[in-house]
Amino acid sequence: MSKGKALLNWVDERFPLSSMMKEHVTEYYAPKNFNFWYFFGSLAMLVLVIQIVTGIFLTMNYKPDAASAFMSVEYIMRDVGGGWIIRYMHSTGASMFFVVVYLHMFRGLIYGSYKQPRELVWVFGTLIFLCLMAEAFMGYLLPWGQMSFWGAQVIVNLFGSIPVIGPDLSVWIRGDYVVSDATLNRFFALHVIAVPLILLALVVAHLIALHEVGSNNPDGVEIKKNKDPITHIPLDGIPFHPYYTVKDVLGVVVFLIVFSAILFFAPEGGGYFLEAPNFDPADPLKTPAHIAPVWYFTPFYAILRAIPSFLGTQVWGVLGMGAAVVLIAFLPWLDKSPVKSVRYRGPKFKIALVLFVISFIGLGILGALPSTDVRTIVAQVLSFIYFAFFLAMPFYTKNDVGSIPVPDRVTESTPARQVRFVLLWALTLAGSVLFVMYV
Repeated sequence: MSKGKALLNWVDERFPLSSMMKEHVTEYYAPKNFNFWYFFGSLAMLVLVIQIVTGIFLTMNYKPDAASAFMSVEYIMRDVGGGWIIRYMHSTGASMFFVVVYLHMFRGLIYGSYKQPRELVWVFGTLIFLCLMAEAFMGYLLPWGQMSFWGAQVIVNLFGSIPVIGPDLSVWIRGDYVVSDATLNRFFALHVIAVPLILLALVVAHLIALHEVGSNNPDGVEIKKNKDPITHIPLDGIPFHPYYTVKDVLGVVVFLIVFSAILFFAPEGGGYFLEAPNFDPADPLKTPAHIAPVWYFTPFYAILRAIPSFLGTQVWGVLGMGAAVVLIAFLPWLDKSPVKSVRYRGPKFKIALVLFVISFIGLGILGALPSTDVRTIVAQVLSFIYFAFFLAMPFYTKNDVGSIPVPDRVTESTPARQVRFVLLWALTLAGSVLFVMYV
């Protein structure tokens, strides 16, 4: 027996390493018709690792103190060896995290990955999304720049509009009556320790739940229903390793090329990843001309601004912003369609999905722009479409089946079908951007 085999046996006697590898990797059978949309789950894991590793190195030189925070970031950027690239990897990684997560969620939406039996997988994913939002918001304050300070001031003050508990809740979140050193310290603790631990636990739960019920596929066919009678292996499944671990390498390479291009040539992302006011230290006596959150929060911020205040309170806007996120978790019960994949759905769902994508992108653009009367009206219309997509779903998805029947076995994705799909969504994206920019 080789030394490697002997060591593995020694470990297996004390820890179920081999059995875990078989259950979750080498003998976990995934559908054989995965396409490029299935890259984004593994890419989210990659970015999570990047964020954790770079975050560890940043905390070695960062000082969570209102008097020193901004200068400690400048010290990292200018004097620490390789500090600039670590900082930019972390800041760019935050935006790329939301890019891959939004695309991952969109893939679940088009292929019905939230439907039975994957309801719990989707709920865990929504909780991960909420944790990411909390993690990003708290981390955004840490550089202690102008936009960090005033953005946190605006968002935390919104909690004060909640009846009865609002004022006390906002003071509790800040740790003070204003955003101060106490706020910075508690946000640092939550960003570095508490929220990442919850996030990692949810990721593990998400993967365990996924592997318990099996992965969905572009056809929405349950491969566990068609097994070889002798081996009990799904006829339309292949081992995740080595087939999909090798395939994911392609997605990783393409992602790292894009990530590196942004990192070395445009780390500020044109002012969307790192805003210009954030290169100035926080000044409580100087308010920026336009306060807006980072791009990945702007759709929900636009919904907040679109809902008018009532009786001098913004509580309805806050509730609308919260509902816009929470509704995502209820998709498994809102969707009444008998089929999963968009390939076999009728025109009602497809039209609603295109309108939803346009509304989400449009709200994201409007949330980053200063508010005007015309933009507010457009944001209200887009907010209505956004909420109608969820609230009307039980009605327009019921019996909404296309002319093509759902196959009993998975089908191979043809290049022509994938090209048509990419072109459709590219046109949808371009059209929505041009429309909102024109407005």
